[in-house]
Amino acid sequence: MTYYSLTSASFLSLSLSLSLTEFLVSKARAKMTKTPWLLLLSLLFFLASAAATQIKVTNNPADQLVAALDNNRTAQKLKSLYDNPGLACIALQYIKAYQGDCGAVGGPNGKKPAESEFAQTFAPACGVLVSTLSPVTGRLLGCQSRYVDPSKAFSEILMKNNKSLEIISNKTHTEVGAGVTGTDGGAPYFWCLLFSNGNTSSSFAVEGGVAKVTRPGCFSGANDDCSGAHDWSQTRRIWPFVATALLLVGHAFGF
Repeated sequence: MTYYSLTSASFLSLSLSLSLTEFLVSKARAKMTKTPWLLLLSLLFFLASAAATQIKVTNNPADQLVAALDNNRTAQKLKSLYDNPGLACIALQYIKAYQGDCGAVGGPNGKKPAESEFAQTFAPACGVLVSTLSPVTGRLLGCQSRYVDPSKAFSEILMKNNKSLEIISNKTHTEVGAGVTGTDGGAPYFWCLLFSNGNTSSSFAVEGGVAKVTRPGCFSGANDDCSGAHDWSQTRRIWPFVATALLLVGHAFGF
């Protein structure tokens, strides 16, 4: 039988080796502990950016309504229409003339603003020069108590009969303006498209080149990040990102 003995130098070397090993193991554990947090923070940053992008893309329902219209027209091999902000602002004022009365839209009790309102009320409210007003060749207006996405508003609310289809497919239209609003930012929700056959370079011209922004409500073509017509809808879109982030937190802590 062979016996081994440890000298002081050997014992010191062994102790240093064990200490170094423990140090490396502790560093590795610390790194492993930090890694989930780094991944979590990175994913949360990505989700926050994605949520912000989602809001940016869908921030103006009036622009999205015009996009749905143009998609429908191009599917019929018709040209898309110029989105005129002056006409769009007037579409929003057209909605406001109903003062939140959904019952006055269509049906046997349907009403519509007088033609004189365009020059006397709507245009001045938007800063549109009255001398540049062109004929309104088509009007589509819908109202309901529940907010829906612009594409559904177009297909389910505005395209309600053959008359609507005729207006949408009219080949004489050159421009369009959309307005969307809810009374004081809530229900009922109004959707409006006004069409014109005016000269796209000069009709519905606005003072200073920018139509007046009025709230509540949104109008198309103004490069305006508008959310007044559907604040709760945007919040609903953020919830999937929040839920995903909470799941990641739970997974990081082993819940």
